[in-house]
Amino acid sequence: MNPHPIPVSVLTGFLGAGKTTLLNRLLKDPALADTAVIINEFGDVAIDHLLVENSSDGIIQLADGCLCCTVRGDLVDTLADLVDRLQTGRLAALKRVIVETTGLADPAPVLQSIMGHPALVQAYRLDGVIALVDAVNGDATLDNHVEAVKQVAVADRIVLAKTDLIAGPVAVTSLRNRLRGINPSAPIIDARDPEAGYAALFDCGLYDPSTKTVDVRRWLGEEAEHPHPHEHGHDHHDHDHHRHDARIKTFTLVYDRPVPFSTIEMFLDLLRSAHGDKLLRMKGVIELAEDPSRPLVVHGVQTLLHPPARLPAWPDDVRGTRLVLITLDMPEDYVRRMFSAFTNTPSIDTPDRAAVERNPLAIAGMR
Repeated sequence: MNPHPIPVSVLTGFLGAGKTTLLNRLLKDPALADTAVIINEFGDVAIDHLLVENSSDGIIQLADGCLCCTVRGDLVDTLADLVDRLQTGRLAALKRVIVETTGLADPAPVLQSIMGHPALVQAYRLDGVIALVDAVNGDATLDNHVEAVKQVAVADRIVLAKTDLIAGPVAVTSLRNRLRGINPSAPIIDARDPEAGYAALFDCGLYDPSTKTVDVRRWLGEEAEHPHPHEHGHDHHDHDHHRHDARIKTFTLVYDRPVPFSTIEMFLDLLRSAHGDKLLRMKGVIELAEDPSRPLVVHGVQTLLHPPARLPAWPDDVRGTRLVLITLDMPEDYVRRMFSAFTNTPSIDTPDRAAVERNPLAIAGMR
């Protein structure tokens, strides 16, 4: 394992949200020196790379097509080539990679490419997802495009652009409340804020090898520390109008005692096999019965689970298991009852764990 994996940040957002404008500004920051930027193209004529100032070898042009489908192989090859260039001296330094997706991209396959390739996970770590939202067209985009809702839902940071073009603060507040409903744990940052730079948008991962710091609370988000229903703050919203929002849920599974590795492994395997396509993103910290002194870290996208890692020690006094799930059309009650079955905690209509172990697929039909 590489003790210093290169952080990869995914910059996403629907068409016209302002990704290139933000990227241009960020690249002027000395903190982003030695950063490679991979820019996706969509259409017959590739022009986005011309809009990024100081285009050089650090700006990598991918082939025509959507990053999340036809050029996924190119993304993997490009990331592998960067490592090869670094190891052979053709690239002097590489401290970070930024992948700017096309506005039409479902971000899940992009994350899968970074987290799931057996060679890439040795060289890279997913630092975080930054999602841009156009304040002028944000509501309409979220209403009409489920991809935009997914982009917001999986984000670690949400950047609100073009707020100066909206008349009055009420509209901005309404959009902010809607974004918080979709993703309660991600900070919402105004793109015009002078503080909306490197420090606010990057280094949002669990573990930074360069500083040896661990911030579980920041990585899991406040949702893990202060769980609340997804509908919080939504009484004034029209869920028929915001039809995609109602399909997204973020909830936390908490268990305050150590669990055997086999238990958590079986639970995650069953969850992915039964409803993996509805699991947009998952983050978790687990206290294992085999070694309670070192937390196990898991995170995944849909059916893909990143290889679990062990932290050297607990960063705070909060032990136990905390799993944060961001889902699309996944029955929360089913997940909670299944988790209760595996952890032997009371839940209405939950079969005992022994029955689940004898026939684990039987619980997959629960609704």
